[in-house]
Amino acid sequence: MSEMMSIPQYGWKVRLNHVFPERRNQRVKPKLNQLPPLVPLGLRYLIWALNTLKDGKRPLMNYFKMKTGKQIYGAPIGGIGAGTIGRGFRGEFCRYQMRPGLYTYHTVAANQFLVTIKNKDGATLYQQVLSPLKRPKSKRLSSWKWEFDGSNAQYCALYPRAWTEFKIPEHQVTLVCRQVSPVIPHNYKDSSLPCAVFAWEIENKSQEELQISITFTFKNGTGGKDDKKGGCWTQAFDEADGTVKGVMIHQQIRNMQCTYGVACRNNSDNVTTETRFNPNGSGAEIWQALLNNGNLRVEPEEYRPGNSREEVGCAVCCKNLVPPNGRASAEFSLVWDMPQVRFSGSSKSYNRYYTRWFGNEGTAAPKLSRYAIENYHVWEKEIDAWQFPILNDRDLPDWYKSALFNELYFVSDGGSIWVDIDETEKLPVGDPRIEYGRFGYLEGHEYRMYNTYDVHFYASFALAQLWPQLQQVLQYDIRDTIPQENLSRRKHLYDGQKASRKSAGSVPHDVGDPEEDPFVNINSYPIHDVADWRDLNSKFVLQVFRDYCLWKDPEYLKAMWPQACTVMQRAFSWDTDGDGLIENGGFPDQTYDSWIMTGASAYCGSLWLAALHAMVEMATALGESTEPFASILKKGKVAFEDKLWNGQYYNFDSSGAPHSSSIMSDQLCGHWYLKACGVEDEVFPKENVKKALSTIFNFNVMKFKNGTMGAVNGMLPSGVKDLFTIQSEEVWVGTVYALAALMMHEGMVEESFKTAGGIYQTVYERIGMGFETPEALYEEKHYRAIGYMRPLSIWAIQLAWQRRNEPVD
Repeated sequence: MSEMMSIPQYGWKVRLNHVFPERRNQRVKPKLNQLPPLVPLGLRYLIWALNTLKDGKRPLMNYFKMKTGKQIYGAPIGGIGAGTIGRGFRGEFCRYQMRPGLYTYHTVAANQFLVTIKNKDGATLYQQVLSPLKRPKSKRLSSWKWEFDGSNAQYCALYPRAWTEFKIPEHQVTLVCRQVSPVIPHNYKDSSLPCAVFAWEIENKSQEELQISITFTFKNGTGGKDDKKGGCWTQAFDEADGTVKGVMIHQQIRNMQCTYGVACRNNSDNVTTETRFNPNGSGAEIWQALLNNGNLRVEPEEYRPGNSREEVGCAVCCKNLVPPNGRASAEFSLVWDMPQVRFSGSSKSYNRYYTRWFGNEGTAAPKLSRYAIENYHVWEKEIDAWQFPILNDRDLPDWYKSALFNELYFVSDGGSIWVDIDETEKLPVGDPRIEYGRFGYLEGHEYRMYNTYDVHFYASFALAQLWPQLQQVLQYDIRDTIPQENLSRRKHLYDGQKASRKSAGSVPHDVGDPEEDPFVNINSYPIHDVADWRDLNSKFVLQVFRDYCLWKDPEYLKAMWPQACTVMQRAFSWDTDGDGLIENGGFPDQTYDSWIMTGASAYCGSLWLAALHAMVEMATALGESTEPFASILKKGKVAFEDKLWNGQYYNFDSSGAPHSSSIMSDQLCGHWYLKACGVEDEVFPKENVKKALSTIFNFNVMKFKNGTMGAVNGMLPSGVKDLFTIQSEEVWVGTVYALAALMMHEGMVEESFKTAGGIYQTVYERIGMGFETPEALYEEKHYRAIGYMRPLSIWAIQLAWQRRNEPVD
C-alpha cells in the first residue's frame, strides 16, 4: 500500500464500530442564583422568537431546537465558501450546507460506496455497502447488503483529508479510500472550489485474479422534505475525450440552481454510469446489475422523471481486474455547481468566488469534475508541503498535530460564504476585495451570524496565517461599517430597552444573518446594544496591529488607521474617572455576554492597554503622532495594577462584589495579543504575568477536573469554580487555546500542552464532538453551541510555537 494511501501516522483515528465513552447534551439547568437575570431575558426571548417564527424566519439562536451531538462526524468535504457536505467517520453523507449559512442535518442513505468482488470466471464472491450502517427504514434500498463489520475498518481524519481502510479478510482484499478537499493555504482559486475527490486504492493479496468494482451512488437534494419538490433530472457526461465520465443531477435548492456531479477517471473504458436510480426504492436496479456483471446497466444519456415529485439518483462504477498480489485504483469526484446564491431577506444574487474560473451559468459540473480529478495530486503536494514540517516536528504532541489541522474544518464548514464583489460597488483601486471578493463565516452552526467580531478576534489567527487575503477582506468590510449607522430602533432582549441597530463610530458585533440581508443589515445580534461593548473597539485595533506585524503591509495599515483612531476616540468616553483605564458598565458588555463586569476589569482592561500600545506602535510606523495614546497608556498601566493586581493574579473586576476576586482564565487576553505581535515592551509587568499564569494553571486547569478538561472560565481563590453565571462555570474551547498560546509565548510549554490537551481529550476522545466542536463545555453532562468559530484559535498556539526560536528584534 502506498504511503499516501495508507492510514497516516497522525490524525484522529477510530474504528468504524467505535462507541464514545461519554454522551452529553445541551439541556443545561441554571443554578438558582443564576436565574434572576435569565428569567426576564428568557421571557423577552420567547416573545421575540415566536414573532420571528411568525414572520416565516428561524431565530438566529434557536433555543427551542438546540442540537445534540450525533457523535458521527468526520472531516467534511468541499472548499471554502461554496457550501459543504459533512461526512461521518462511518461513511455517512450528512450535514449539508448548500444554502449559505444554513444546515440540514440528514444522513442520506442512498449516498454510498459499494464494492463488488468477482473471480476470474465472473462469479460474484462478495458484494457489500462499505458502511456499518443498518438498512434504512421503510424498505428503502432493501436489496443492498448493509452492516459492514466496523471492526475491520479504520478511519483517520487529518483535515482537509481523511482515510478509511476496509479489510475484507475472507478474500484477502484491502480497500483504502482517501478523501481530499481543496482547502489549501495561500491557494485562493482551488480553495474556493465546491468539490472533493475520493481516491481508492485496491489491494489484492490473494493468489488469484479478482475483478473488483467500486460504485459511488448519489441522490438529489440534501435529505429533507424539499427533495420531493421535483424538477430534478439526471444527465450523463464525459470530459477530456471520455477520460472523465460521470452523471449530473440538475435540481433547485430553495429556488437556487444547483447541479451535483458524480464522476470517475475512465481508464480503458472501465467506467459505467447509471442515470435512472430510484433512491427510495429497493435499489435492485443498481445492486442486481453489479451482482450480475460487476458494472452498471446501459441507460439513456438522461432521465427526466414523469412524476413531478420524484426523487432521482445516479451511480458511477469503476471496474478493475486486479492480479494476484496486485493493486488497482479508482478516482471519483463529487462536485456541486451552485454558482449564484441569494439570502432569504434579499432579492440580490451573488456570484460565488469560484465562478471567476468556472462561470455562473450553472453548466460547470463536468468541467469542475475534470479539474478535480486532474488536479487533486497537485493539491496534495501543496497540503503535504504545508503539513509535513508540523507533523515531522518530534517536539509536538501527537494529539496536537491532529487537533491543529482538524479544527480547521470550520473555515469551510462554518457556514462560510465567499462571493465576488458586485460590479455596482465602486471600490477604490487597490482595495483587496476587488481581487479576493467578500468572505464571511458564522459564529457557530447554531449562532447564525456572519463574522461575529468579538469571537473572530480569537479565530482570526487561522485566517491571518493561512489565508491572509480572506482576513484582509473581512477587515476591510468591518472597517467600512464603522462610520455607518442604522437608526432603526429595536428592543434588546437583555434589558428590554430600545436602541439603534448600528451607531456610527462603533465596531459591529456581526455583519448579518444569512436569513436576512447580510453585509447590508449588520448587527443581527438581538440581545445587547453592542455600541457600548467594551471589547469590540480594542479588538479591531489589535487585529489591525497583529495583521500588520504578520504581513508587514504598510498599505493595509494606512487603510485601517483612520477608523482605528475613530474607535479609540469613542472608547475614551468609557474612562469615566480619567485614570487612563476604561470601565465596564455593570452589564454584560463584552464577549462574555452573561458575565457582568463593573468598573475596571482584567479582561477589558488588558485589551484596552494592549490596544493603546498597538496605537503607539502603528502611529510610529506611519509617522503619525503617538498622542494621546502614549500618555493615556502610561496612566492606564498604573491604574490597572493599582485597581486589579492582588499579588497573585488580576482580579476579575474592581467592583468589590463577591465574584470580583474570581480568577478569570482569560484575564491576560490583551497581553496574549501583544506577545503574538512580537511585542517585548513591558506593558504588563513580567513578574505579574508569570504569577498570574501560574495561578490560572494551578487553579483553573489543575483544580478543575484534575487538569483533564482545559481551563474553566472562572475559579474562586477558595479552589471552587465560580458559579456567578453560567458562563463563569463554562470551559470555552477557543479561549483555552488562546490561554495555551499565551503560556507558550511565556515559555510555559508543558503547561500549555497540558491545558490545550485536556480539550482534545474531552472533545475528540470522550464526548465524540470532533468536527462540531462546541463553544462551551461544562464539568459534567453538558455543552453549549455546537460547531463554533472560536476554536480556530488553536492556530495561535502554532504561532507561539514558531515564535519560540525566532530572534528578537
